[in-house]
Amino acid sequence: MATVLVIDDNPAIATALDVLLSLNDIATVHADSPAAGLVALARQRIDLVIQDMNFAADTTSGEEGRELFRAIRARQPDLPVILLTAWTHLDMAVALIKDGAADYLAKPWNDERLVTTVRNLLELGETSRALRDRAQGDAGRRDALERQFDLRGIVWRDAATQRVLELACQVARAEVPVLITGPNGSGKERIAEIIQANSGVKDGPFVTLNCGALPSELIEAELFGAEAGAYTGAGKGRAGKFEAADRGTLFLDEIGNLPPAGQVKLLRVLETGRFQRLGSNEEKRVKVRVLSATNADLQAMIRAGTFREDLYYRLNVIELALPPLARRPGDILPLAQHFLGAGRMLQADAQQALLQHGWPGNVRELKNVMQRAGLLARGDAISAADLGLPIAAAPEAETALTREAIEQVLARHGGVVAQAAAELGLSRQALYRRMERLGIARGGN
Repeated sequence: MATVLVIDDNPAIATALDVLLSLNDIATVHADSPAAGLVALARQRIDLVIQDMNFAADTTSGEEGRELFRAIRARQPDLPVILLTAWTHLDMAVALIKDGAADYLAKPWNDERLVTTVRNLLELGETSRALRDRAQGDAGRRDALERQFDLRGIVWRDAATQRVLELACQVARAEVPVLITGPNGSGKERIAEIIQANSGVKDGPFVTLNCGALPSELIEAELFGAEAGAYTGAGKGRAGKFEAADRGTLFLDEIGNLPPAGQVKLLRVLETGRFQRLGSNEEKRVKVRVLSATNADLQAMIRAGTFREDLYYRLNVIELALPPLARRPGDILPLAQHFLGAGRMLQADAQQALLQHGWPGNVRELKNVMQRAGLLARGDAISAADLGLPIAAAPEAETALTREAIEQVLARHGGVVAQAAAELGLSRQALYRRMERLGIARGGN
């Protein structure tokens, strides 16, 4: 049960609050002076404080109440404090709200409003503690992953990316094919690099081939090599990617673009480790870890008869699905700052614009936007105007600002909505509306 500390030297008020809150299953502890209140805070867990603004030693100015509030904030900055004030101290109470007080209630108070305020703040406090614990846990997991594995300098904060990285590192040592799926520009090749860097063949070659960047008649030659005269323009024999990747890793990007003949030959290599160069009858043997990636729906291609089902299952022993950047909103600002470089900063309107944009080009688009902004900005502070993003992108904020993203930002600021809203580039009211739609508990801060 949550515990509320009431600091008031009037026994009648303390009793009234105790009865009211006890009837609503909220425990109270009473202290009859500021000094006694600070002792109570030091001795036990307190979830919320209700404090008077004036005491017997100072019945008119409210200064003793102000000093008590400051002392509580100094000891426990995240502890919500409700001020009980007479109308003469209203201006001071409003000023203390700006300094971090959760709310103020004028005497005599409204019972329903007082109970509702207390419950909201207690619920927010519980949520904030859970979010802080989760954030600390997430940070601990990030640190552990970075200590244990070579992550090739990847920048991330979003939990969705964390899950992909954890799985990538987990399967890295397994000598099985991995299929990495996700939209163009989302970072699939970086995930492949991480798998290779933590694999048993990390000291071997890492060879890449974009199957969508070559005409279909040349892909087989690129994969398997060709003898002189095997095709028009083949003046001399040359090795293919499989030979180059022997004892290492071959990353096949845009695997969905591999033509049917190439699919058959690739399947044979995966099954036997053997292949022939174009124009040759000599069989070669290699030991290669194959990683592949695609932005295509291979299942739909199988149904359409354009991709072999048996090859799909050979490639897809393990699948890593990398979400688009819009579904990894926690990564947007850290990546933007990384691309921007040290010594430059993002203004609030720029942060808001970045979070609102839909990022159809994903990380690749974000990198290009930040490089452009860095070149065009006249100073070290980057504004929304420097980004050159379309104003019409604002509705995408509903996609980017997920429950998980908002909870992560709230956790970093101990549940203080005003501070979280500033980081997200939103007004406090806009963030409250989004929290309500997502079912995130709100309080009075």
